[in-house]
Amino acid sequence: MTEIDRSISFDGRDIRIRTGVLAPQAGGAVLIQSGDTSVLVTATRNPGREGVDFLPLIVDYEERLYAVGRIPGGFLRREGRPPEKATLISRLIDRPLRPLFPSWLKDDIQIVATTLSLDEEVPPDVLAVTGASLAVLLAKIPFAGPMAAVRVGLIGDEFIINPNYQEVEQGELDLVVAGTPDGVVMVEAGANQLPEQDIIEAIDFGYEAVQELIKKQLELIQELGIEIEVSEPPETNQELKDYLEAKAAAEIKEILTQYHLTKQERDEKLEAIKDRILNEEIAALPEEDPLKVALSADDKLLSNLFKDLTKKMMRRQIIDEGIRVDGRKLDEVRPISCQVGILPRRVHGSALFNRGLTQVLSLATLGTPGDAQELVDDLHPDEDKRYLHHYNFPPFSVGETKPLRSPGRREIGHGALAERALVPVLPPQDKFPYVLRVVSEVLSSNGSTSMGSVCGSTLALMDAGVPITKPVSGAAMGLIKEGDEVRILTDIQGIEDFLGDMDFKVAGTDTGITALQMDMKITGLPMKIVAEAIQQARPARLHILEKMLSVISKPSPTLSPYAPRLLTMKIDPELIGLVIGPGGKTIKGITEQTGAKIDISDDGTVTISALEAQKGEQAKKLIYNLTRKLNEGDVYVGQVTRIIQIGAFVEIIPGKEGMIHISQLAEGRVARVEDEVAVGDEVIVKVREIDSKGRLNLTRLGIHPDEAAAARAAAQSS
Repeated sequence: MTEIDRSISFDGRDIRIRTGVLAPQAGGAVLIQSGDTSVLVTATRNPGREGVDFLPLIVDYEERLYAVGRIPGGFLRREGRPPEKATLISRLIDRPLRPLFPSWLKDDIQIVATTLSLDEEVPPDVLAVTGASLAVLLAKIPFAGPMAAVRVGLIGDEFIINPNYQEVEQGELDLVVAGTPDGVVMVEAGANQLPEQDIIEAIDFGYEAVQELIKKQLELIQELGIEIEVSEPPETNQELKDYLEAKAAAEIKEILTQYHLTKQERDEKLEAIKDRILNEEIAALPEEDPLKVALSADDKLLSNLFKDLTKKMMRRQIIDEGIRVDGRKLDEVRPISCQVGILPRRVHGSALFNRGLTQVLSLATLGTPGDAQELVDDLHPDEDKRYLHHYNFPPFSVGETKPLRSPGRREIGHGALAERALVPVLPPQDKFPYVLRVVSEVLSSNGSTSMGSVCGSTLALMDAGVPITKPVSGAAMGLIKEGDEVRILTDIQGIEDFLGDMDFKVAGTDTGITALQMDMKITGLPMKIVAEAIQQARPARLHILEKMLSVISKPSPTLSPYAPRLLTMKIDPELIGLVIGPGGKTIKGITEQTGAKIDISDDGTVTISALEAQKGEQAKKLIYNLTRKLNEGDVYVGQVTRIIQIGAFVEIIPGKEGMIHISQLAEGRVARVEDEVAVGDEVIVKVREIDSKGRLNLTRLGIHPDEAAAARAAAQSS
């Protein structure tokens, strides 16, 4: 392929697109760069496999540590399982791409984005999203693109395009918007309680920049002589569709208007209609009947057409009548109930959140700074995480059986969304130094389990006594679009998510939005409709928040008795080695003596954790004594640790020794040190001198009785 090199600039930030350079055997390949960050994105297509009735799209984002000049850890010294952030970037690429492939396409398609270099200023994720679109176009895969993505930050009152890591960290917004010529196709955002209008303006600002990247892609493929392939879908069996509609439409409509039915009852009734048509109506037809022949050639054809008919009937009901399958109005939230503190003993905080048939149990655990997750072997600048949100979705939550596996991309993505929603309201580390972990167990799923996790986790943290600044709630919105007719749905349930055109999740406080995720199942949505969906979500969030606060209005004033008690103190960073001691001897000794756990950060912050506050105070006092500044003339009660010919060594505080010269042991001449003291003896000494190397010279001479009494009292209190 001809080599082409193009650049586009946003406020002085250049994006460079190069084709025909790398991976010549891939279907399409593009090298996309900004600063010193370079991402190679490839798209490859293979013929579809027999029996596959879905799009087998695989999207992989790969990180290589050579990109930042590092060698991987571990025994193998090579990259292993993708870190969590790599999985989230894979999802970020997948989500705006998937709806742009035609529904009839069943070929194997794989997108691979590999970060080849990283300057630790420019995040590679939005580059990979845009690169994926161009790679697909270069591979001549049917695709309703081009598509592109940008990140929007907010510094002060100014929006900026593609901020660097530091600007994202310092700003009030981290928003990624992806779009096509038809409109917005994906939004992912974390925000510091920003009003809805600010979020809308940020999306609009980002979408304008997206148009420039789309234009550049069109110019590039036009120069290469590539036409965007929009192949016609294969012909459907219209006769079978008409037959099915005649036989089943009326019954499906009747079931969809039986609002009292549960999800299971409705599914069973719909399945019974399909089974009757297949096993009675069609079974009675002659073997040579074209309908029977068509079904024998494709055993999934009837199920797919029946699903399409159910989707059509449900959508028309919502468009024409404004009534949903459970009888709710378009902006109505399902019944909500909440409980806190439902688990006994060692669980630090617990909450059960129910919204309709969706049920989430969230459990909060308070840990010490040493429990923070170390972010190693990935390319991103964050070193650790002090808030962890884990989301579990067992098969029984939807009435299914399947093997239990490690968390998949969906579980990781939903956990990350709930985590992002709560981070802005967590107390600052210097005031609440705990590491926090919340696990959301989905016990029943019928739509919006991720937002149920946000609500349940807020309640669990409050139950645990975590002083969050504001409670957070979340709601999932949906959309039905038929031509120019649009209906926005509040608090969607499973069938509306499955058969709708949008899945939009928004979380926040009564002040503003903290997290947002919007995915389309169509090729784009105009900004006007995006804005309406965001605005319509606010009253739903506030309604849910009111229900939550009726159960627990503020964080518990006390921590669980089983949560560790934390004490913090600052020491001179140069004294960290003194506290640790040779081979960790000193810190281990304090831990063994008190039972407390001690974490020391590089800036000299010492965090002490203990189940009993008294033990924590004891450890704090030992460290204080060990690191406090000693002055000449101070008097201590010490213990003789060893004897040499010219004197005795005395430990005056844990880990701090000084020497009494033989001439300072007693009045008059001392012939042998052993005549005055023995190892283990308790002695009262005064700091006579601190030399230039910090060594302590002690004496037993010239100590006033009052000084001795004060030293003994201090020793007894410690």
